[in-house]
Amino acid sequence: MRLKIIRIILVVLFIILGLDLVSVQVLQGKHFYSLSVNNRIRVIPLEGQRGRILDREGQVVADNRLAFNVTVVPQDIFDKDVLFGYLGQVLGIEKEKLLERFHQRRYTPFAPVVIAEDVDKKIAMVLEENKFRFPGLYIQETFRRWYPFGEAAAHVLGYVGKIDSQKIKKLKNYGYTQQSIVGYSGAEEYYDRYLMGKEGGLQIEVNSQGKQVRLLGIRQPERGRDIQLTIDTRMQKEAVAVLEGRKGAIVIMDLDSGEILCLVSSPAYDPNAFSDYKRLRERSRLFVNKSSPMLNRVIKGQYPPGSVFKTILSVAALSEKAIDRETTFFCPGYFKLGRSRFRCAHVHNDQKIVGAIGYSCNVFFYNVGLLVGPETIQRYARMFGLGALTHIDLPAEEKGFVPGPKNRRGKFNAGWYKGDTINYSIGQGELLVTPIQIARMMAAVALNGRMLEPHVLKRIESEEMVATPVAHTIRIRQDVLDIVHEGLRAAVILDHGTARRVDMSGFEIYGKTGTAQTVPGKNTHAWFVGYNLQGKKRIAFCVFLEYGGSSYYAVRTTRNLFKELRKEELI
Repeated sequence: MRLKIIRIILVVLFIILGLDLVSVQVLQGKHFYSLSVNNRIRVIPLEGQRGRILDREGQVVADNRLAFNVTVVPQDIFDKDVLFGYLGQVLGIEKEKLLERFHQRRYTPFAPVVIAEDVDKKIAMVLEENKFRFPGLYIQETFRRWYPFGEAAAHVLGYVGKIDSQKIKKLKNYGYTQQSIVGYSGAEEYYDRYLMGKEGGLQIEVNSQGKQVRLLGIRQPERGRDIQLTIDTRMQKEAVAVLEGRKGAIVIMDLDSGEILCLVSSPAYDPNAFSDYKRLRERSRLFVNKSSPMLNRVIKGQYPPGSVFKTILSVAALSEKAIDRETTFFCPGYFKLGRSRFRCAHVHNDQKIVGAIGYSCNVFFYNVGLLVGPETIQRYARMFGLGALTHIDLPAEEKGFVPGPKNRRGKFNAGWYKGDTINYSIGQGELLVTPIQIARMMAAVALNGRMLEPHVLKRIESEEMVATPVAHTIRIRQDVLDIVHEGLRAAVILDHGTARRVDMSGFEIYGKTGTAQTVPGKNTHAWFVGYNLQGKKRIAFCVFLEYGGSSYYAVRTTRNLFKELRKEELI
C-alpha cells in the first residue's frame, strides 16, 4: 500500500515536471530566448547632433562640442567594488558617491547607466584603454550645447537640458525618450522639432565576460536641422552693454519685414550653465535669484506703460472726433476732480494735441480721457494689440491686461469711476503691457495702421521662411495719423520735448516717453519707444528700464545705443 502511494506521488511529480518543461520550452520559449539574446547583445546609443542656430549674418550662436560620458551596464559588472574603486581613482570622485549615483540612475540590468558626464578627453582615453579589464565599462561619445556669446542672446536662444516628466508625456509619440536632450525657453524650445537630432546606435554581441565579440549592426544618427534667426548679434552686444546690468528690456523690429533685429532682457544668464553638469549649483541659483535673470522681460514682463499709452489715446480721441488739432486745454500743473488732485510734471498752460504729446502733458490727456470714455479707450487699446499675444515665435508669451468697466465688474466685482478713467488716460491703473506689444504698437503707428507679426526665424537650413509680416491693418484716417506723427516727432525736436536728448542729425526719430508709477516705495519704470524712418533700416524700438526712474534714463540709454549702432552702420 505504501509502495503504491509512493509510486502515485512520483508519477504526479513527473507530470508536474513535464508540464513545467513544456511551459518553459514551448509556451514561454520565445520569452526566455529573448532574455538570452538580450544577455549577449548590447545596444550602444549614438546621439544625433542638435542643429546649430545662426544669427542673421550667418554667425553661429548655438553650436555643439564633443563630450565623453562614462557608462556601465549593470548586468556585465563582475566586481562592483573593484570597478567603482578604479573609476573613483581615475575620475577623482569618491567610490561611495559613484555607487550612489549608479543605484539612483539604474533602470534595468541591460540599460547603460551614466556614471560621469562630460569628462576630460585625457581621462576618457585612459578609461578607453583600460576598459578591457572591466566588463560593462563603456565610454560614450556625446555632444554638449555651446553658446559662444554667453549671455548676449540668452533669452532669444534659450537653453537645453534632459527632458522632464511633463515633456515626455506630451512628446513620447514624437520620437522623444527619457534620455532626450530638448530645448527650454527661446528658439531652442520653440523650434525644437527642427533642431533635435535623431538617435542612432551600435548593436554588438558580447561574450559571457561582457567583451565585444562582433558588430551586428549600426544605425547612423541623424543631425538636426540648422536654423537662422533674424537677430543681429552685434546689436545684441551693444544693447547688453548700454543696459549695464540694470533690469530692463530692449527690442528693435524691422518695419519692412517684422523681423526682430534685437531682443535683450536684463539681467540675463549664461545658457552654457545648463550644458555643464559642474555648474549645477549655479543653475539652481538662477531660478531663485530675486533679479529674475530667467525672465524674458520682452515677452513675459507685464508693466504699466505710463505716458507711452497717450499715443493710443491720441489716435482714439482724434478718430472719434472728441478733439481736433486745435482743441486746447489749460494746464496749471494739476487736474482737480472733486477733492482729488491729479498732477502734471510741469505747468504747460494752454496745450493743443501736438504739444501735449511732445511735452507729455498729463492734464491735457486727463481731459481727453474723460471726453473719450473708458470703453472707447479699451477698444482702441485692443485694436493696437494690447491685451493679446503678438504671436512672436518664442514660447510662453504673456498678453498683459486691458481694463474696462465690464471686465472690472467681472474680475473684481467693482464699479468704474472717473478717477479710474483719469489714471487710464496716462497708462496707469490696471493696464499692463509687455515691451514687445509696445514695440509692435509703435510699428503700427509708423506704418499707418499696419499691424506686423514679429518673428525671430529667418530660415530653416537653406529654406527661406515665407514672411507674412502684416497680420492685419487698422483703419485710421490719414489726417489722424499725420497729427500723431507730428506730436511724436515734436517730443524729439522741441526745445523742451521729453525726448529732445535723442535728436540726431540724419536720423529721423519719432518717440514717446513714459514714466510709470509702480508700487509705493519703489522707483518708477522708465520707457522710451518709437520708430525711425531714415537711415540704413526703418525700425520700431522699445527701451524699458524696470524701476529705472524717470524716462530721462530710458532716453539716455536709447541715445547711447543708437550712437553705437550708427557708428557700426547697423541702422
